[in-house]
Amino acid sequence: MDDFVSQVSGVSALAEPARRALYLYVAAQPEPVSRDGAAEGVGLPRHTAKFHLDKLVEEGLLDTEFRRLSGRRGPGAGRPTKLYRRSARQVAVTLPQRHYDLAGQVLAEGVDAAARAGVPVLDAVREAAAATGRRLGAQARQRCASAVPTPRDVVAALGEHGYEPRRHEAVTVLGNCPFHALARDHTALVCGINLSLLTAFLEEFGAPGSRARLDPAPDRCCVTVHEDAAT
Repeated sequence: MDDFVSQVSGVSALAEPARRALYLYVAAQPEPVSRDGAAEGVGLPRHTAKFHLDKLVEEGLLDTEFRRLSGRRGPGAGRPTKLYRRSARQVAVTLPQRHYDLAGQVLAEGVDAAARAGVPVLDAVREAAAATGRRLGAQARQRCASAVPTPRDVVAALGEHGYEPRRHEAVTVLGNCPFHALARDHTALVCGINLSLLTAFLEEFGAPGSRARLDPAPDRCCVTVHEDAAT
């Protein structure tokens, strides 16, 4: 959720026309640009450009460095100029949440592993999905305040990853598939990835009695989470 809020904040920073113009101008330059250069490039007063450039820095969309543009050094060379350049931060917001970057990472790791070990690609992809699930489950466990995670903790943890979980008695339905477009076109592959990922996620998260099951239905994730009767 924190990452989602950060992404939304970054996008909203670019909704302001002057700020967006400055970002696009700086990003298009082959070298970092000064405040004066950016102001002139988009036709803004210097003080207005300074305000918006520094806001873009606060949001992590621009980086800064200091350099003497004259190339001179020593006494009389003048103070270094503050320069702006596009940062490496990537900003993308989709509603409902999608995580195609995560799917791409799983697929790339699986294909690499299959090529190295000479194993079937599908087996390697599902193992890569399980490894990703274990990593995400361990991170979620560290954030969980409960000594033993409860079904409500499971719902909260899955919600952080865009699954939109909705608990109905002993079954939690996942209202959103973070890999929706891929699942639509490559259903068996992506549903297998989701099942492997969520199975490993729940095991690492340590919620007793919570199990992922393949349970496809229209307009939701193909996996549901079931609680054992004892739980």
